[in-house]
Amino acid sequence: MRILYFSRDYSTHDHRFLSALAQTEHKIYYLRLERGSHTLEDRPLSPEIDQVEWVGGKHPATVKDSVRLQDDLRRVIRQVKPDLIQAGPIQRSAFLVALTGFHPLVSMSWGYDLLHDAKINPFWRWATRYTLHHSDAMIGDCNTIRQLAISYGMQDDRIITYPWGVDIHHFNVPSFQRVKVPTFSLLSTRGFEPIYGIDVIARAFVIAARKRPELHLTMLGNGSQAAAIRQIFLVDGVYDRVHFPGQVTYADLPTYYQNADLYISASHSDGTSISLLEAFACGTPVVVSDIPGNQEWVTPGENGWLFPDGDAEALATVILEVIDKRLVLPEMGYKARRLAETRADWEKNFPKLIAAYQLAM
Repeated sequence: MRILYFSRDYSTHDHRFLSALAQTEHKIYYLRLERGSHTLEDRPLSPEIDQVEWVGGKHPATVKDSVRLQDDLRRVIRQVKPDLIQAGPIQRSAFLVALTGFHPLVSMSWGYDLLHDAKINPFWRWATRYTLHHSDAMIGDCNTIRQLAISYGMQDDRIITYPWGVDIHHFNVPSFQRVKVPTFSLLSTRGFEPIYGIDVIARAFVIAARKRPELHLTMLGNGSQAAAIRQIFLVDGVYDRVHFPGQVTYADLPTYYQNADLYISASHSDGTSISLLEAFACGTPVVVSDIPGNQEWVTPGENGWLFPDGDAEALATVILEVIDKRLVLPEMGYKARRLAETRADWEKNFPKLIAAYQLAM
């Protein structure tokens, strides 16, 4: 079968999907909608994947590009002659495919498309409904996404729900015994963008750090709010206790989880957070925002804690309480790892993507 994989950019998640698809019996073509301002993945495509050249994929896509993108997408479809197109996010790549009238279309939700983008304005709501109405199957990573898709008109029996999962061999518990150190280390891995609540983490850290001098924070990634976040730490005098490694490689990422006492995320919108699953797989307990996607994974006091979305003071309070309970963290980390092995194993979950293809045919 000839499959056209059409995604917004080239991220770590795209690399994983394309690498796995390259090992199947199918012929895979990759189409990229846009190129963002930050590099999301530096590993090359598998040589078995054919990247399709077209007018898109060279810079951020805007509404004014829609007509020429749609016209050239029709040309790509005639050229590649796919038996099936997998496309997402819903209102971007999948919407463009739906407008061409191509079938079968497997739309893949990226979480934020239904949690956030569908609510932007009436046009985005219409684009969401239009795309799902013209989709032969849809992939979502949690029940929250499934219910939202149904609310926008997707048939329940055409939805395949499964967490994308992580490579639990790459993200694993450290083989070494951690050296006991006087510091308590927090880790954030989300992009410096408003949707991820990075400012909430910064303000919470300032509050907690004033009371616990052993507290340190590592913030991976980059983004539009980087300067503003650094300023928060500078103004409040804790900048020297925050480490900014920038965008780290996939190969190095597990080490950061393994060296952290606690993973924190203040994201305002998530389906199944891959970063959360990476932390679990590395045996690192979590403190994350109390939103539906996280509620499907975090059992408070067992593998992590939840705090009210957007509440920096509440996050600081939880961090301070966890420091006093640090002796329970190894057992919680063990439970987190077991959950990752049971529900978040990429190798076990990937075949459900092929099941979505079969459902759409």
